[in-house]
Amino acid sequence: MDSDSLDWQPFEGGRTVGRHGTEGGLILRDEEHPAGARITLERGGIVAPFAVTCGIYGLFVHTAFAPDEAAGTGKYDAMKQRLVEMMALPDRDISAHLRAFADAF
Repeated sequence: MDSDSLDWQPFEGGRTVGRHGTEGGLILRDEEHPAGARITLERGGIVAPFAVTCGIYGLFVHTAFAPDEAAGTGKYDAMKQRLVEMMALPDRDISAHLRAFADAF
């Protein structure tokens, strides 16, 4: 585990876990990075069995869907890493990276 993944903290101290998220599902994981990002995993949403919603504050929000928990957790972990990489880019000049991110997930 790298130091960037250690920086992620439970959003609102973990109080959002068990509540309903933006996709209408039950929040299973919800984390925030101090550099300015958030990611949430939900089960049982309106559109798909699992949803991962993430964003970099002030830049973008993206939601990806998964058919089962393993796929949802895999996307969640991969998206967290990509968010950290994008936040480390100079000057947040990341438009091409945002398009690639959306295409990948």
